[in-house]
Amino acid sequence: MKYSEIKDLTVEELRKRIKSMREDLFEAKMKQSLGQLADPVEIRRKRKDIARVLTALNIKLAQ
Repeated sequence: MKYSEIKDLTVEELRKRIKSMREDLFEAKMKQSLGQLADPVEIRRKRKDIARVLTALNIKLAQ
């Protein structure tokens, strides 16, 4: 996910996306601990995507 894709979303949409992304990250971590995750780099990508959405949210809230 690129920042240009999320910068035009509303605050409420960003909050919903953060919630769903955190749930996905939790599930990926659980799969990793059970040895079922095929691509361990997926966890890193999910963390970075969450950071991008949080950055967009903080910028919107600061304005």
